[in-house]
Amino acid sequence: MSIFLAFLFIATTLNINFCGGSSYRGCIDSERQSLLRFKKDLIDPSNRLASWTSGHVDCCTWSGIFCDNLTGHVLELKLTTPPLEGNGPVSEDAAESFSRSKLGGKINPSLLDLKHLRSLDLSYNNFDGQIPIFLCYMHNLRYLDLSHNLFQGIIPHQLGNLSNLQYLALDGNLGIIHVDNLGWLSSLSVLKYLLLYSVDLSESFDWLQGPIPYGLQNLTSLKYLDLSDNNFNSSIPNWFYRLSRLQRLFLHDNWLKGTLRILGNLTSIEELDLSSNGFEGGIPKSMGQLCNLKSITISSVNLSQPISDVLDIFSGCVSDVLEILELHESQVFGQFPDRLGQFKKLSSLHLYGNSISGSFPSSLGELTSLQFFDISHNKLNGTISELHFSNLTRLLEFAISRNSLMFHVSPHWVPPFKLESLGLASCHLGPKFPLWLRSLKHLKYLDISDSRIKDDIPTFLFKIPFLTINLSHNQIYGQIPNLTESTQLQVLDLNSNNLSGSMPLLPFNLHLLDLSNNVLSGSIFHFLCHKMNESKPMMQILILNNNFLSKVIPDCWMNLKGLKVLNLGNNRFTGKLPASIGTLSSLEWLNLRKNNFFGTIPVSLKNCTQMVSLDLGENEFVGNLKVWVGEKFSGMKILNLRSNKFSGHLPKELCNLRSLQILDLADNNFFGTIPRCINNFSAMKTKSSNEENNMNYEPDAYYGSTYLESELLVKKGQMVEYNTILKFVRVIDLSKNNFSGKIPMEVTNLSELQSFNLSHNDFTGRIPENIGAMRSLESIDFSRNQLSGEIPESLSNLTFLSNLNLSNNNLTGRIPSSTQLRGFDASCFTGNQLCGPPLPNSCTVTIPTLNNQNRGEKDGNEDEVNWFFVSMALGFIVGFWSFIGSLLISQRWRYLYCQFLNSLQDKLGSVVRKCY
Repeated sequence: MSIFLAFLFIATTLNINFCGGSSYRGCIDSERQSLLRFKKDLIDPSNRLASWTSGHVDCCTWSGIFCDNLTGHVLELKLTTPPLEGNGPVSEDAAESFSRSKLGGKINPSLLDLKHLRSLDLSYNNFDGQIPIFLCYMHNLRYLDLSHNLFQGIIPHQLGNLSNLQYLALDGNLGIIHVDNLGWLSSLSVLKYLLLYSVDLSESFDWLQGPIPYGLQNLTSLKYLDLSDNNFNSSIPNWFYRLSRLQRLFLHDNWLKGTLRILGNLTSIEELDLSSNGFEGGIPKSMGQLCNLKSITISSVNLSQPISDVLDIFSGCVSDVLEILELHESQVFGQFPDRLGQFKKLSSLHLYGNSISGSFPSSLGELTSLQFFDISHNKLNGTISELHFSNLTRLLEFAISRNSLMFHVSPHWVPPFKLESLGLASCHLGPKFPLWLRSLKHLKYLDISDSRIKDDIPTFLFKIPFLTINLSHNQIYGQIPNLTESTQLQVLDLNSNNLSGSMPLLPFNLHLLDLSNNVLSGSIFHFLCHKMNESKPMMQILILNNNFLSKVIPDCWMNLKGLKVLNLGNNRFTGKLPASIGTLSSLEWLNLRKNNFFGTIPVSLKNCTQMVSLDLGENEFVGNLKVWVGEKFSGMKILNLRSNKFSGHLPKELCNLRSLQILDLADNNFFGTIPRCINNFSAMKTKSSNEENNMNYEPDAYYGSTYLESELLVKKGQMVEYNTILKFVRVIDLSKNNFSGKIPMEVTNLSELQSFNLSHNDFTGRIPENIGAMRSLESIDFSRNQLSGEIPESLSNLTFLSNLNLSNNNLTGRIPSSTQLRGFDASCFTGNQLCGPPLPNSCTVTIPTLNNQNRGEKDGNEDEVNWFFVSMALGFIVGFWSFIGSLLISQRWRYLYCQFLNSLQDKLGSVVRKCY
């Protein structure tokens, strides 16, 4: 034994002397060569793998490589793209840099040579195609993360070979990956983390609908399960109780239904997200037994439950550990109980968008751990005082907007917290600006819109380092201060006030500026072209409508190359549009309505190929509707050229606008026919769903402010402004032009069109017989044309029709006798040759002629009186009574008539006898 110990001592000494006190061997050459082959097939735009070269012999020092210190074998390969830092808004440069850092290309099978690899992380990159099957034979893998790439196709069931796998993440792949079954999961018996968020599991729905599957139910080691965004249409299966070790469960954005009772058995659960589902019955009492529950999110679910019941359920052992409670937009109602103080560890409470009523709870001040509080868009009332905040020293977010609350604190109050976000919209703060805002030097987001402030802007306000500030819908007056020193400001909303003077100078990073509905005046030259305002690529939304801005628009739009929304409507601008407006290649919404612009549309505008809405209405523009409008603006939804001096034919290329929902060319000088390809307007054949985005625009990151597009349209004879429901509107208005020819029958394919106005033109021919197929029509105006023929019977099928004007045409015949049409005023049909209700002249019953029966056709108007039959009947009656009257009056005539009949009888009798 002593000899062995001595030998061991010598060996250890030699190891220390010759190996520097370590057994580190460095990278194994075969594995280094495998990694170089792997790199060769990668696309690395930002050169992240610069250290991966043959000149750097030790691959264990390469970026993303981790080796075993004793053996030198590669154990981990971590090539995830580094995430963006911070939780705040992200600049375009940062977003572009993040995108450029992503790896792409092919995943080389040389990774199979890394026999000892335990962890492979390729998340947040641009790898595409199918998930490589060879990965399924890397048997030592314990950690595999392929999430947030562009993979597509079927997930290989051979992943079941990775029996040592403890972590598997396949979520967030934009290429849409799917499975044909989940049976292979049963082989992953030691799996602890399974992330299948947004993976298409529709072909394996039987695992949720029964019978009990042989896949997930056997994964009793699971601690983390994410099956969100998979559109399940079933209840939570009973076998979920077997997942007794589960600590985090995410099932949000599915179609799950039924009750939540089964989840009361998951006693190890710490974090639970069940948002955006169809659960019923509210939160069960059994969930009050989840004594480890730290975070629960059940938002956008119809709980239909009093807030007092919810707090009662969690008032037991859960109240000792609960940190996050999020129930926004979940149909929670009733008076807010004043017993929040028992939730001592609560750091985040989000209840916005419900129907919670009553006074503001004073016990809120007992939540000393509270950081985030949002109860906006409820029905609270009463007063908030500084006593509510005395112990909230950790508070970072406080949002109580859209309630009926009065904020009542001392003018000299100094808040105890360092707020970053404050939302007090529609609270009563005025008439003066709250002076206590001066102490909130860390405030990034402020919304005190509609708060009854009647004051000028204090000098201290823009010394606070805001990212977003919303002062809209108040009565703020005076001039807007110079903002160039507010370099961090990204969103400024001052709309609907009484601000006057000229346009301000702007900070470099501003993304959204809304100064609409004020009394600003003068030119925008200084604002747009001053050297302080040059080159502002961050500006995305500029809203200046409804002011008194005037003069010619300067030719400096190249300074705002990132602009996506521009609204200059209802001002006093004049002159021609400058060519530089075509440099706004990202422009999506352009509104120049109701100004004094003239001339032609600059050809450079065709460079704005992202255009969604173009409104040039109520100006003095001239020229033709250019072919490139249909060729370049393929995503256009709104085209409004109303009340200008445009002329010429409608180009057939206009029919390329398949997304078009609103076409308003009224009150111009267009002529010619309507292109028959008008049925190519696909968006007028389909409804917008509630899930689709509204016609609004949000900046690239979250800034707490959104521009909602609005549009003035003539519908049912009146000018109406649409905004929140604009995405549902479908309108064609070609009235007050010089169009001619027939109404093309192809227009009847536009089954979702709601308003159709062709009035004050020279259209001829008949109203399309199949107009009843346009089942969504609410308004039709074909008045003052030269339309002829009868009103189609199918018009009676339009059950939504509430406005109809067919007056002053050449229509003939009976008005269809439906209750739907009889309800309209007679003036809707006057100036034609029509009859029947609601007109006072009734239609005479038609007596068919022999001639018409032989021909089998109508004589133009089936209700017209046939005077030939009338005169023949009258002649018969006069002749008959003249003859009979003579016999009755004269005895001599009766004698001669009887002699004639006797003679005729004798002659007929002799003829009959000869025949037989």
